[in-house]
Order: sequence, then structure tokens, then C-alpha cells
Amino acid sequence: MAVLIQIRNAHKSFGDQILLENAEATITDDRKVGFIGRNGAGKSTLLKILLGDESLDSGEVIHHPKLSVGYLRQHDPFAEGESALDFLMRDSQQPEWRCGQVAGDFELKGEKLNGPVKALSGGWQTRVKLAALLLHDPQLLLLDEPTNFLDLRTQILLENFLRGYKGACLIVSHDRAFLAATCEHTLSLGGGKLTMYPGKIDKFLVYQEEQREHDLRVNASTMAKQKQLERFVNKNRAKASTASQARSKQKQLERLSLIDIESAERTAYIQAPIVQARQGAAVRCTDMVIGYPGVDVASNITLEIEHGERVGIVGDNGQGKTTLLRTLVGSLESKGGNLKWSQHCKIGTYAQHVYTTIPEGDTVLEYLEGQAIAGTTDQQVLAVAGSLLFRDSHVKKKVKVLSGGERARLCLAGLLLSDYNILVLDEPGNHLDVETVEALAKALELFNGTIIFTSHDRHFMKRVATSVIEVREGTAKNYLGDYDTYVYSISQEIDDGRRDGGSKGGKSSGSEFEKGRKGKKTFNQGRKAQKELRNIEKLVAKLDQEKKTLNEQLLTCTDAAQALVLHDDFSKVSKRLEEAETKWLELTENADG
Repeated sequence: MAVLIQIRNAHKSFGDQILLENAEATITDDRKVGFIGRNGAGKSTLLKILLGDESLDSGEVIHHPKLSVGYLRQHDPFAEGESALDFLMRDSQQPEWRCGQVAGDFELKGEKLNGPVKALSGGWQTRVKLAALLLHDPQLLLLDEPTNFLDLRTQILLENFLRGYKGACLIVSHDRAFLAATCEHTLSLGGGKLTMYPGKIDKFLVYQEEQREHDLRVNASTMAKQKQLERFVNKNRAKASTASQARSKQKQLERLSLIDIESAERTAYIQAPIVQARQGAAVRCTDMVIGYPGVDVASNITLEIEHGERVGIVGDNGQGKTTLLRTLVGSLESKGGNLKWSQHCKIGTYAQHVYTTIPEGDTVLEYLEGQAIAGTTDQQVLAVAGSLLFRDSHVKKKVKVLSGGERARLCLAGLLLSDYNILVLDEPGNHLDVETVEALAKALELFNGTIIFTSHDRHFMKRVATSVIEVREGTAKNYLGDYDTYVYSISQEIDDGRRDGGSKGGKSSGSEFEKGRKGKKTFNQGRKAQKELRNIEKLVAKLDQEKKTLNEQLLTCTDAAQALVLHDDFSKVSKRLEEAETKWLELTENADG
């Protein structure tokens, strides 16, 4: 295990904002690390420092003397008229056969490989850049939000690439599902500090919350003890008979100290518009054609979306997801067929072309007052603004000085002050940090109206969508399965080498998945099954006791390093207990049958 990069006593600030303060971290050649933190915490700045494009105010970054770094470029590195194959050969100086071989790992074949690279969609261009990275064979990959605007198929290809990659990775991403699939370690930046956790992001977030709750309990106990000792000292210090005891208690009091707990960062609290639930069809499309002048993107679209549904629109980039959404809300006219919304539908839209056209001369407060329904009080407007982190002087900011993420939150705040019962959302998670995306998902789950949305964030899509519409091969259809089934079918197509798997192939994959999901093993009802049942009952009891013991130790542990070890043990025992209980349920069900 070689150390590739070591960050020592790093300090970095911009004006009054401290990004790094006594920050330390080590990246070794055997680690794939997910890098997380709130928007504005300094993640991208740290990547620039590691690349040498920014400098620290003080401290140092030590690189291995033979370190080679691969960085996923956000800018366009392609020459005019150049094919993907030409670019790969020029960029890597590798022979044609080797470039073609690596390009094939990202399904770059035929016209995609030999046609003009600038004519490809953003997702396909990202595949070309990833192939170029691999051809350079770097020891460390630095990826800054690599899944932004990537369709599911490309995300899965990227995951496969990273899992098979032999070098180290540092990946900045707000996509929990992607980090969980690719990274075994988690690096967190908050309050100027770097924390390296030897586990996946989900375990880290649980540990982080449990550690904070533990520290709060310890502090509460310490403060109670301090008050008790102070009362004793104040009562007994003046009495000759108890003065020595008072001095002893005073020394105990001086030794007590509180754990320094970083104040919780403000998190958005989102509440969707409160609307009355409705029944029946919200919108019907019959033989609809969508597209632009001179270009039909998709046709023969016959769909029906019920009130109360949360519909996820899925499909590869360039297939027409956004075109379908824009046609549904009327910003594009349909080119044929019928589109009809039911009565009393009030449609609210969230999309990049909406939040980038907010009047720049307005302040945050002026924009929200203009969006609010009649009768909304100033206090209600300020409360919604505050829930999306526009507090105090921030409400007086002009729109023109807001970042992309702030404008996105402002657009969301405007929707919340409305009474829309239909929400059409195009990539609502882009420009939002993990915590805000999570808050939005919770709000949408409780919304009584209808939601039609696209998202490249699988965690968000899985949580919110109750049904799926797939845009593919020039049409759009209700997908016969949930989002997990869709993800499985795309994975199967990639495994089978079907770049442009047809609908028939997709259904076949889904069908096989359903068979696999339902085809649970059964157990014999004889003596062997009874013995297995008794053994699993003993194991459940044993693991349950171990879990209780570890939990009690966690509650009283004050050493951070020991707490981390205990937490890992607790997680492992909890997982084993869950597996044992599932097995016990299967055995008892079969015994009863």
C-alpha cells in the first residue's frame, strides 16, 4: 500500500469563508474514495489544489514522486471534425487497435466511434473522455460530479469501469447510489475539517448521526454532573468540616469538559404545496408526435397518467425525455395526435430553462412575492424562503448574483408558495446538495397531487417514482415494471453487449428478472428443516444479545476511535441479525405451509 497524496495541516479561505482549517487526509493506492460535503464546502476547490491549479494558504500537499493523475475534464477537448477514435489516438498516443478496444468497453462502436465526436450527445462525449482516461492508465482518478447529465446506461458503464479499475479514485458526487456502488471509503469535508471513514457512504451517514447523538447525550450527562458538583462546592466550601471535600469536588469539576460538537449545518426543509387529492386521469395522450420543426423525436405516444401518480420518465440521453415534458406542459406544441389535461389541473414547472430565466433584477423576496398565491402573508413567504436557506439578508440578494444551485432552490421555493396540483420537474436534483435532494424526495412522497419528472439520480428516482414511462426507439410507453426492474433490464442489456437493446429485449430482461425475484427456494418439511429452524433460532437469540451489548457500549463510550470500532462491529452484527431473521421467516413460512 503506497501513499499517493498526503494533505497536512491544510488551510484555505476565501474572504470570511474558511474552507480548510487544520485539514488532514491521506489517499493510498488501494482506495476508491467518495468525497462528500455541502454545496460551497470546498470540494471542488480541494480537487483544484490536488491538481496544482490552486494553492493552500498554509500547510502542504505531498504527492508520490511518480504519481500520475487522471482528471475527468468538464471542458470540450475535441478538435473540429475529429472522430472519437481520432481523438483517442491523438490524446493517448496509443495505436488504433488499443483505442478501439478500450472504446468498446464504453459501447463506442460504429458511427459513435468513427463519426464526428462533437455531434455526439453530452453523455456519449463523457464516454469518450472516460475511455481517454483509461488509455492513460493513471494511478489516481479525480472525478468531479461525473454522473451529472449521464443517463442510466452510461452511469452503469461508468460504475463497471470504476469497479474494475486497478488504481485509486477520489470521486465528488451528490449521487448516493453511485458512490455506494463504486467507493469503499468516504471522505467528508465540513467546517473546514476532512474526515476519512473506512466504509461506504450510507454507513458513514448513519455513523455521523449516531456519533452526534452520542456526543449530545454525553454532554448532557457531563453538564448534569457539573451542576451537581457546583452545588456541593458552593454549599460546603465555607464549612471547616467539609472544606477538604469541597476542594476535592472542585478538582473533579475542573477535570470535566464538554465534547466539542460542530453545530449542525442548516438543512433545507421542504413542504410540497398542500392540495386536495383527486381521482381519475390527469392527462391522456393518443398517437401523439413530439419534436421540433423538421424533426420528429418520438411518435405513436399513447399514455394515460392518473391523478396522484408520481411518474418517472426514463430513457437514454437524446431519446426525448425533456422534449416529452416540454410538450406536456405546452412549451412545445405537439406535432400530431391528441393531448388533453383534465379540468382543474394547475401545472407547475421546474426546469433549467425556467430557473435560468428568473428576472435578474428581482430580489429573492420580490420574486417569491410575485409567485405566491393571493392572500399569502409576508411571514409565510419568509418562512418558505428560510426553509430553502434564504434567511436574513439573503432574501435581499438580487437574482443576478445567485449561483446555479441558489436559483434552483429559489425556483423550488416559488413552486412551494403556489397551489399547483401537477408538478412537472426536469432534473430537480441538479445543482442541489445531498441533503436538499433528500428533503425534496421526502416532500414529494407526501404530495397529494401528480408528479411527472426526470432524474439521473437513482436514489431519488427509486424513492419518488410510483410508475415509470420509458422513452425509447422513437416512442414513449408505460414500462411494465418498477424502477428497480428497469435498472435490472438495462444492466442485463449491457452485460449481454446489446448497446441499443430493443423493447423486445428489454421486456425479456424484465421478465427474467421477475422470474428470478419470485423464484425463491423452498425447504423440506422433514427432520433436516426442523433442525435448521432450531439452529437459526439460537443464532437469532445470540446475535440479538450481541447487538444489545454493543449498543450499550456505544452509548457510554467517549473515545472517538473506540466508538468507530464499536460502530463497525454493531453494523456487522445488525446485518447478520437481519439475514438470520429473514432466514428464520422463510423457514417458518415453509414449515407452516
